[in-house]
Formats: sequence, C-alpha cells, structure tokens
Amino acid sequence: MRLKTVRDALDQKHISYEYNEEDGCGCVDFMFRGLTFHVWEYEDGVWGAETNVFAVGRSRDIEGNYEEVIAQEILSWPDMVS
Repeated sequence: MRLKTVRDALDQKHISYEYNEEDGCGCVDFMFRGLTFHVWEYEDGVWGAETNVFAVGRSRDIEGNYEEVIAQEILSWPDMVS
C-alpha cells in the first residue's frame, strides 16, 4: 500500500477515505466538511501526486516530498469529532 503518510494523517484526523492502487500508484479519495478531496499519485519519470487539498476547486501537482507536504496540509485542518 502506498501513500502511507497521507493515510496516517487522515486517520489521525478521523477522516474516512477510500484507497485504491492502479499501475503501482496510490489513490486516496475522501470527504471533509461536505467537500470531496483527492490525492492521486503518479510516476512520470519522477514521483508525485495530483491533489486538491490546498484548494478544493483546483488540483495541483506536488513532486519531491509530496506525501509529507500533503499530510502537513491535512494535519493543519480542524479535528473531526470521532
């Protein structure tokens, strides 16, 4: 399973998610406060992820230490009631 750091952040925030893998890349889809978010991993000569966690209406690509960057954004969100 991939995107472990992102999934750990979602678990820590008590946010339910759906995880899938395709072609060796992880995909996480989830809802937070009624909005739909995604983290879709890719490998195109370099590993990265497309995500809309920074602005729900816009996707952006994060490369390099993408899991940590995305996880830190998720961890900055308000806690959900468990």
